[in-house]
Amino acid sequence: MSALLGACTSVGPGKLFRSPSPHEQYAQSLKDAKLESTALGTDWLAAADRALQDSILVTAPYRESGYFAANRPFAVGYRLNGQRGDKFIIRVEVQGQQPVQVFIDIFELDETASEGRSGDRRKGASPSGRIVSARADTNQLELEVRQTRAHLIRVQPELLRSGRYTISITREPVLSFPVSGRDSRQISSYFGVPRDAGRRRHEGIDIFAPRGTPVVAASEGYISGVGTNNLGGNVVYLSDSKRNQTLYYAHLDSQAVQQGQRVSIGDTLGFVGNTGNARTTGPHLHFGIYSFNAGAVDPLPFVRRGTGPARQTLIPYESLGDSVRVSVTRAVVRQSPNGDAPVLRELPRSSAFTITGGTANWLRVELPDAVVGYVSNTVAEPARRSLRRYALPAATDLLDEADAQAAVIETLPAGAAVDVLGSYGSFQLVRFDRLTGWVARTP
Repeated sequence: MSALLGACTSVGPGKLFRSPSPHEQYAQSLKDAKLESTALGTDWLAAADRALQDSILVTAPYRESGYFAANRPFAVGYRLNGQRGDKFIIRVEVQGQQPVQVFIDIFELDETASEGRSGDRRKGASPSGRIVSARADTNQLELEVRQTRAHLIRVQPELLRSGRYTISITREPVLSFPVSGRDSRQISSYFGVPRDAGRRRHEGIDIFAPRGTPVVAASEGYISGVGTNNLGGNVVYLSDSKRNQTLYYAHLDSQAVQQGQRVSIGDTLGFVGNTGNARTTGPHLHFGIYSFNAGAVDPLPFVRRGTGPARQTLIPYESLGDSVRVSVTRAVVRQSPNGDAPVLRELPRSSAFTITGGTANWLRVELPDAVVGYVSNTVAEPARRSLRRYALPAATDLLDEADAQAAVIETLPAGAAVDVLGSYGSFQLVRFDRLTGWVARTP
């Protein structure tokens, strides 16, 4: 049965700081019921904290599927580098036999998006604060990035529910494009390039269009200035108070608004021209953004074309939760679903692990020692066919994990014939009759 939660949008920061999130309310309900001291409650809270530290770096547009089991608390963190002006749309769809509440929270991280090689660090960045959360009955968030830095999306279902989920992340610009009928492909001069033999820098972007093309409001707001100056010629200033910034339109052939006028997105403010110091160039709009606390900022992320929908092919649902093993001489487990991501583990042939999610090309796996990462699907095969068969020399405990302290599924008698399906460290994954579990390697 599908448990697709309804839609909502929200941006942060804001009033969410003054009220607990659904995740925090749920955690408090566990404490009120004294469940936080139980093994299940402790594990749920620990999984939530772990997802904030061990996160997966992804790049929009991105989507993947995953699985969570009722008997094991689950949470996953996705790290996303964002530029000021980006808007990320995050959607989580859940399918299970019973309705399930899934908590979606977004945090800012202390490190900047540019730290390290592409910001691709597993640890070292701690959440500096939750900035937005989905309501209890929602599945979608819209995050406007207010600072260029890394963000973390945490997804965690409630206790005692099993299900499959698909998360999708796309990027759109925060603002509408400021020239009618055009988009970011018509930008030909960018922020920061030298001007006047290096004496100043370009504090905006230039968008070329035929003379007289309407120049439109990229946000709602009010006109804070209409006038003329030496550099910009005919100019209009639009106050975007929602984001504490002013949008600057220059080189207009003429203006079509008055100071103090309120405008909506798409309203005509003037017309493309080449007034001011642009009189020797073709008609274009110089578009700038001035933050109330940071001065000129790069307008490109605010108006560039969106990424469109995520197109990764999803892993077949029936593979989620399966045991797989390395099918080549050596395989690597990476932090993120791409071939350049840092290596977390190197595994020899026949090493076994579990698929917890991912895409058709990159499997998100959990190793028996709880390390989570990505493996190319080209180096893994289902752990079903027997690698070899042997008789146990003595009575042996069949364990539910590759750990000497793991729970015993059953004690197998001496002489029992088992099929070896894989291995990890000093343990082997074996099948006996209809039971599958781990046994210590025979000396």
